Amino acid sequence: MRSLSWLLIIAGLLLTGYGAYDFYLSQLGQDEARQQWSEQPVPTSLPTLVPHYFNPYKPGDPVARLRVPRLERTLYVVEGTDQRDLKKGPGHMPGTALPGVAGNCVIAGHRDTHFRLLSEVQVGDEVELDTHYGTFRYRIRSMQIVLPTNVASLKPTRDAVLHLITCYPFNYIGHAPKRMVIEAVLEGSGTGQATS
Repeated sequence: MRSLSWLLIIAGLLLTGYGAYDFYLSQLGQDEARQQWSEQPVPTSLPTLVPHYFNPYKPGDPVARLRVPRLERTLYVVEGTDQRDLKKGPGHMPGTALPGVAGNCVIAGHRDTHFRLLSEVQVGDEVELDTHYGTFRYRIRSMQIVLPTNVASLKPTRDAVLHLITCYPFNYIGHAPKRMVIEAVLEGSGTGQATS
């Protein structure tokens, strides 16, 4: 019994250490994205004037600053959704519309680091995406839990729509079996450089 107790304590400490290390790496990634964002040159043309498949960003580049005003939270969104990109921050899915552009803008993130804040959002909340070519305000209109095989949220749209996607449930240990999909619609925008 005593051996089992020690094994459980050690396992708990290892899991806690792994979680803390993962959190530390996510904060480090956000610091790097924030620095890159402040040094990024302002584009000479607005991506809103070109088709949604035009994308000047390379994997890992900061694409936008995502803010949820009600929660007073800010995250830096990077281009790409592979593991290296998602360690840095929520990732804009290549092939989907850029923020503010007509079409479906998809941003995915890990539920246990950056996108943990999605557990606190509500229908009606505002989501702002600051870019160097303007600020775009979206309003959350729906939230749903789906199976990973449900890819309806990745399909192209005619209107400017934002989908935020993360694994679910939030407190699940291991690979979570479902996905949380949050859909928001563009309500307004302002042009000009978004400051750091």
